Amino acid sequence: MTTAHAAPHAPATATVPPRAPWSAVVPRGWHLAVTDLHGNQAVDFLVYDARDTTVRYSAPDTVHAQGNVFLTTGSVLLSTEHTPLMTVVADTCGRHDTLGGACSKESNALRYGHHTWSQHACADNFLAEGARYGLGKRDLTGNVNWFMNVPVEPDGTLGIVDGISAPGLRVVLRAETDVLVLVSNCPQINNPCNGFTPTAVRMTVGEAAA
Repeated sequence: MTTAHAAPHAPATATVPPRAPWSAVVPRGWHLAVTDLHGNQAVDFLVYDARDTTVRYSAPDTVHAQGNVFLTTGSVLLSTEHTPLMTVVADTCGRHDTLGGACSKESNALRYGHHTWSQHACADNFLAEGARYGLGKRDLTGNVNWFMNVPVEPDGTLGIVDGISAPGLRVVLRAETDVLVLVSNCPQINNPCNGFTPTAVRMTVGEAAA
């Protein structure tokens, strides 16, 4: 069992550069707002119970419980123990991905060619930021992709297409327990999830919805 001991509200607001990681412990009842500053930027997101990080976000439990593969206002992010971690309380974008996963050197090489192997990826960001809390590869799991547009086709295949976000759109989550949040402001340049040009996002933690 790993317990996260980061300062729960410092910094209250941070601009996360394109391709960079970010993390915070968000106390129960507090809010986290994720703002797409320039539009069409994907934000990869993992969340853990800050008191016991073996309890972490579960995409299968979340999708099954809400009967929908997309997240929006009212969606509850459930843990591997089927307990609520965070709830989406506001969303001006309208739909967010639970299926696309995080890019990695391996997936980039498979999808886009071996010449992409050296490119930075979300998996690298998660590992680097998670290491601050004693987390490693075995602690990574399926993640949320805020603002990323991954439609499900009639035959069940997934597409990664131009985003539906725009400058200033945001999603706000309320912590249902003390949670550790890891973010990778996605560095992907090989598909349209970032409009082929990663941009900055803003993270705001506060007692009330920002």
